Amino acid sequence: MYPITSFMGYHGSMAPATTAGSKRLQHLSQPENSSRNSGLALPPELPAFLPAIIAAAGENASRRFLEFFTANIRNPNTRAAYARAVFAFCSWCERRRLALPHLQPIVIAAYIEQLGKTHSRPTVKQHLAAIRMLFDWLVIGHVLSVNPASAVRGPKHVVKKGKTPVLTGAEARQLLESIDTTTLVGLRDRALIGVMVYSFARVGAVTGMNIEDYYQQGKRWWFRLHEKGGKEHQVPVHHTAEEMLDSYLRAAQLDAQDPDERKMPLFRSMTRAKRLSDRRLNRREVLAMVKRRALKAALPYSICCHTFRATGITAYLENGGTIEKAQQIAAHESPRTTKLYDRTDDHLSLDEIERIVL
Repeated sequence: MYPITSFMGYHGSMAPATTAGSKRLQHLSQPENSSRNSGLALPPELPAFLPAIIAAAGENASRRFLEFFTANIRNPNTRAAYARAVFAFCSWCERRRLALPHLQPIVIAAYIEQLGKTHSRPTVKQHLAAIRMLFDWLVIGHVLSVNPASAVRGPKHVVKKGKTPVLTGAEARQLLESIDTTTLVGLRDRALIGVMVYSFARVGAVTGMNIEDYYQQGKRWWFRLHEKGGKEHQVPVHHTAEEMLDSYLRAAQLDAQDPDERKMPLFRSMTRAKRLSDRRLNRREVLAMVKRRALKAALPYSICCHTFRATGITAYLENGGTIEKAQQIAAHESPRTTKLYDRTDDHLSLDEIERIVL
């Protein structure tokens, strides 16, 4: 087997495989020669093992496989999702002793058919997309002559309304008012939720904000959001979100004018002493916080981070906003995506259903 570590410019010995079917990828965050290999590391989203079906196909296949995740896919969330899909497919092939060069459309179709019995249609479509992209990459790298997944059709899935739980205006106020703002963590959590509601921002964009991304331009304050796809998006700050964020910044004693301080994360984790650390909050921690706050406010546990994006968009449309402007604020590419968050018709539908009287 060709040492995977040599693809990354690392010439140490490869760790032994822990299973008969997989080669272990050498962890490179601390290479033996740190001066020579400084900064080389496999993305943390990748599993530690190279699938046997890839390793058995040779050096070029192994190299292209790694390049698919490291060079071709830049978004860490997409990389993690596609890695789960591809490694699951490779494991399925290995259990059936299938070799990479012998994969045919009928094999891919059989896998997709079986996957559809245990997974939702969106998940199946995502898995098929990951497999197609990988094989396209292998075809370009002359590992395969044709893409066996290109002719395989996935399940149909048409969505006209999103499934994200949406809060009413009263429920959103109930949640925000239930947060104890006499503590720093309470002020932080209220400000974080407020930013998501009043800017329609995704949780990843909010947790990715630095202090300098809350800035004044003229008489107004603005948010600078780094959304997925590398898009930088500016949104005027709602006066309520401004009040919440200013209260948090004052309590945390964060100086927005200090050049060094401005580069620090805006929303940070707390130490055991209930003080702000220098570590940025991650999405999982925010989700756990949202779940705790929802339970305390006697709201459904199904509430998630995306709820506040959908709640903000729905409240905006209910108060006379337009889909086109909501699309602009939310930084959606298409108004059809924005429409998925619009729940203003829910009340109308219920009123019409109640007209059925026997």
